Amino acid sequence: MARPTPVAVRLRGVRATYGPTTALREVDADIPAHRVTAVVGPNGSGKSTLLGVIAGVHTPASGTVERAHVERPALVVQRSAVPDTLPITVRDTVTMGRWVHRGLRPRLSAADRAITEECMRHLGITGLASRPLGSLSGGQRQRALLAQGLAQRSDLLLLDEPAAGLDADARTAITALLAEVSASGVTVVHATHDTDAASHADHRIHVEHGVCTV
Repeated sequence: MARPTPVAVRLRGVRATYGPTTALREVDADIPAHRVTAVVGPNGSGKSTLLGVIAGVHTPASGTVERAHVERPALVVQRSAVPDTLPITVRDTVTMGRWVHRGLRPRLSAADRAITEECMRHLGITGLASRPLGSLSGGQRQRALLAQGLAQRSDLLLLDEPAAGLDADARTAITALLAEVSASGVTVVHATHDTDAASHADHRIHVEHGVCTV
């Protein structure tokens, strides 16, 4: 008999608000460990808020969130949330993923720099390392942000609309990458309004007007 998949994150009775506005209502959901979970729903449904709650950056108004992962969650924001005018290169962007591990050290270590280079190679963007982030195409920029997430070396990777606005080839590449990351032992949760992209996930949570169903 196959063993049940362990739970990476368990949410019970979670309600999340922004001031007087309720964004999530009494959410009960389990995120399976080492799998790809798609959070599916239209824009404004509460998907990003749910990722923020799972990541620990949005404190619920009520309810509980239990996390079984070891490392601090890695949250990759929507590429549209990063201004084109931000004066940083691709290497700078990926290197930011190591800041959480720097602690009191004034500079990044040789290991930090090696991980940065490895993640850029893995995403095929080494040749873009010195390019300004704002000069990249949508697919290239998304790869840089994904590399930043991978550079955090977390066992819980959260992505907000990672394939939004990308062409079919780029979306296929992102889907394959998420499966590869999951197979390495990382729990992956990504928000999407694309039902086709969600169909490739191992597990799905549907969000509509702040109400979640599995």
